[in-house]
Amino acid sequence: MRRRELLRAFVIAPLMACTDVAAGPGRDRRTGVAGEDWRKLVAPGAQVTDSTATLERSEQEWRALLGPEAYHVLREEGTERAFTSPLNGEHRSGVYACAGCGLALFTSAMKYDSGTGWPSFFDCIHGHLATKRDFKLILPRTEYHCVRCGGHQGHVFDDGPPPTGRRWCNNGVALRFVPLS
Repeated sequence: MRRRELLRAFVIAPLMACTDVAAGPGRDRRTGVAGEDWRKLVAPGAQVTDSTATLERSEQEWRALLGPEAYHVLREEGTERAFTSPLNGEHRSGVYACAGCGLALFTSAMKYDSGTGWPSFFDCIHGHLATKRDFKLILPRTEYHCVRCGGHQGHVFDDGPPPTGRRWCNNGVALRFVPLS
């Protein structure tokens, strides 16, 4: 019994004390910073929204709207295979929107190549993502979702580049790229 207590004190407790990188002390769980006027990167007539009003659909409606892989990721918090998303190689100017509801989440100016096999961003559009703790791999991670439809996007880590030091690691199937032109 003593050994378990020591293990908990030296290994598990520090892991549990890790701060949520996106919602640190005094920060709202709706995360990100504007950083730029992202609306300038939306093409006229593009199907992108900035409304964060809650969008609710039945599971039957979600299944009809999304393909099987997108449904698995967005509605069941799944993960697509690394290096399978065509968005990894996307380099045009534009906006990355939630594939479930069209809410703008990231801009092309926030994207970088992390080498992980998933589209990665060093920042997000303020107020468009919400975070929660995820213990699916035992160690705590910070999972993030679209605030409008609740669709699972990916995980945020604190190993990204400046200026934020964050890596918003997103499932490509959970995003839709809307080019500026």
